[in-house]
Amino acid sequence: MGTAKRRKRGLEDLPEDCKPRERAEQYGIQALQNHELIAIILGSGIKGKNVIELSQEILRTCGHSLAQLAQMSIQEMKAAFGGIGQAKAIALAAAMALGKRAQAEKGPDYVTVDTPDVAYNYIRAEVEDLDHEEFWIICVNRANRIKGKYRISHGGTAATVVDAKIVFRTAIEKLAQGIVLVHNHPSGNLRPSNEDDNLTKRLKAAGDLLDIRVLDHLIITSTSFYSYHNAGKL
Repeated sequence: MGTAKRRKRGLEDLPEDCKPRERAEQYGIQALQNHELIAIILGSGIKGKNVIELSQEILRTCGHSLAQLAQMSIQEMKAAFGGIGQAKAIALAAAMALGKRAQAEKGPDYVTVDTPDVAYNYIRAEVEDLDHEEFWIICVNRANRIKGKYRISHGGTAATVVDAKIVFRTAIEKLAQGIVLVHNHPSGNLRPSNEDDNLTKRLKAAGDLLDIRVLDHLIITSTSFYSYHNAGKL
């Protein structure tokens, strides 16, 4: 007789006291450990590992750091976690992205930009882990209360093209009285380039003509940020 094809062991195959879905239903989702949450996202294991074992291995590979896991791309996950395919990597990356967005999402009606740190904490999750440059603006009202954050451009690993017309068209459409300029440096270098300085000057001048204040320009890396306002360059 031939050997039956081995089925991937999913959540339904686990012992009753180890099933994370049932534990979530009984005790609440907050009672689950990180590997149990990952197991729910993955749904099933791989050949030779049930879904709990796979989830524990994923966390060990990341040094039990969710922050490190959240920084990984889909391709990096597939390469690092032997045996998981495209679907599992995408599901895991999607869950990490949702978590970061939830952390970053604050009520723009009451967040007031009174220091560069406030603007940084409001937008950092959008750009700090990217492997390419993006340019965003944060729009505020006359009292510096946040109206929203908007991506202006998407570039390569070393630069992104910023069109002043698009920057201020967005600000005008949102009835912004002021904006904070934001872009990231995937290299980790916080020092602004000459191009960064020139762009800041041009956008500041354009804002002055339109009576839209340019409050700051933040350069964000995976670990910190640079503020033109703090540096006395605005």
